[in-house]
Amino acid sequence: AVIESVTGALKAGASVVLVGFGTFSVTDRPALIGRNPQTGKTLEIAAAKTPGFQAGKALNEAVN
Repeated sequence: AVIESVTGALKAGASVVLVGFGTFSVTDRPALIGRNPQTGKTLEIAAAKTPGFQAGKALNEAVN
């Protein structure tokens, strides 16, 4: 249920803060021009929204 709630909030564009654990958010990745290393041809990489996570202070302290 928690994962479904976080996923739903991220789909809506909101960030989710779990106090003591961290923050889930969505960032926009711009369109890029890439290159195929085998052929050398250039290709366009489409813009996308990507999920991200930033660990909270308590989580960082527990791990370190």
